[in-house]
Amino acid sequence: MLLKTNSKKFIHLRNYTQYSLSKGALRISDIVDFCKENNSPASAITDFNNLFGCMQFSLTCKENGIQPIIGCNLFLVDENYESGYVLLLAKNKIGYVNLSKLVSSSYLDNSKDSNPHIKFDNLEYSSKGLICLAGGELGLVTKNFRENNPIKSNGIIQKLVKYFNDDFFIEIQRKNDENSRDLGYENYLLNLSIKQKIPIVATNENYFLDKKFYNSHDALLSISQQKYIDTEDRIKSNVDSYLKDPDEMCELFSDLPQACLNSLSIAKKCCFFLNEKEPSLPKLVTGRINENDMLREKSLDGLKKRFNQIRVCEDETIYIKRLNFELDIIVSMGYSSYFLIVADFISWAKKNQIPVGPGRGSGAGSLVAWSLSITNLDPIRFGLLFERFLNPERISLPDFDIDFCNERRDDVIRYVQRKYGKSNVAQIITFGSFQARAALRDVGRVLQLPLNQVDEICKMIPNNPAQPISLKEFVKDNDKIKKILRDDLNIKKLFKISIDLEGLLRHASTHAAGIVISDKPLAGIIPLYKEPKSDFPVTQFSMKYVEKIGLIKFDFLGLKT
Repeated sequence: MLLKTNSKKFIHLRNYTQYSLSKGALRISDIVDFCKENNSPASAITDFNNLFGCMQFSLTCKENGIQPIIGCNLFLVDENYESGYVLLLAKNKIGYVNLSKLVSSSYLDNSKDSNPHIKFDNLEYSSKGLICLAGGELGLVTKNFRENNPIKSNGIIQKLVKYFNDDFFIEIQRKNDENSRDLGYENYLLNLSIKQKIPIVATNENYFLDKKFYNSHDALLSISQQKYIDTEDRIKSNVDSYLKDPDEMCELFSDLPQACLNSLSIAKKCCFFLNEKEPSLPKLVTGRINENDMLREKSLDGLKKRFNQIRVCEDETIYIKRLNFELDIIVSMGYSSYFLIVADFISWAKKNQIPVGPGRGSGAGSLVAWSLSITNLDPIRFGLLFERFLNPERISLPDFDIDFCNERRDDVIRYVQRKYGKSNVAQIITFGSFQARAALRDVGRVLQLPLNQVDEICKMIPNNPAQPISLKEFVKDNDKIKKILRDDLNIKKLFKISIDLEGLLRHASTHAAGIVISDKPLAGIIPLYKEPKSDFPVTQFSMKYVEKIGLIKFDFLGLKT
């Protein structure tokens, strides 16, 4: 995707979205709308230590004619320097794969006794296809200049130039308030740029959309640190951390126009975005037979065993006809491997005395599933339709809901890991967000409002999980709360901030049942995550985007009863 030559002369390269959990407050739609309103042809996503939102960002930008730049602000630890962040942007597919591997390694390899991080060694061997910036408020170069001395910053810059060559840029940031600028640090960077011929680039720390969101973002940071807004000893928001329009950025750097122009140069170097892919499953070829023939053979053998075990309710030819009908659809849609994989791990569970449910949901309508002992319900006897599970006229991925004994569910997952490779199997991430009542309680706590007062207001909000009401809708439709907001400025502030935060993502966890199985190492397809107390890898994309990247979900549900 090429940038328009008549575009304004600045592109934002530092955007912390809501996927920077409880730090960033930019929704992806905010960035896209901003680009459209300001004729910005490109923008980056650069969340802290993760690529959670890059698939959604890529697809949304592409739909709106905007060039996505996929990046990440990664924490780097080295015993010889103060720890700090390096910002990495993917130029191409090689760069994205390297970035994905670095992010995955920060969780899987380097987070056992500390926060996720990378080391210089990781960076050295995975720098191809990446652009590096290491300035900004929390950047590696900045931290070492301020907390040590320029000598250590010089050493870091020399390393990064060696790793990235022409793809390392010296990053300069400025606040609107000239009195708050660190001129000593800026002069150091400019002199270094001239002396060593390293290009400079202007950036801004973007955590929220506009100035009006500042107080809400400060409250968000207070919530994440479990401290009151009035507490002095905490990380605070900055009023300049909003998406400035290109003209404002060019005005800030009017004496250094090249710093803004280089943001376009970087954007032009980046020509990669993620696309939706066709589903891909591990191959189960034995040499003499392919997956489709294997499925037909096993299904027919399984059906004959059923005939020998029980008395069927109809003529056997009806079962054979239905079986062939289902097999034709499964084969035509490319899902033979899916049925074989599910049948295999269910068979293993039963052989190892692990209780397995009889089948439920639309999958119980499949005669192939019954023949393979995936389910124990005869769909013809009970009049169940296969088309509710798989239908070529309504393309959807197959999805068996399989119940295992809760105490031994993990044994089945470990078996799948052993069979298909530990690097090819992962659980699926899920995200929790600020809901109406929870937002009010959290904001009320950091504002130090009386607990009973906030509790009474929360009780006024209808509790209907099937059709939850938003705070905006509640205020619009409830006359009593309108009067309270008119009479009490503290409650008005409570609602203003809570409405801003409602719906924002606040934490990551693991999907209760979802597992993905790939035919190749997942780190080359999707970035991986790991929860602090777990040793099991988790995808960094949620279920919706896991499927869009071409992976198929298998449900391993755990039941106590």
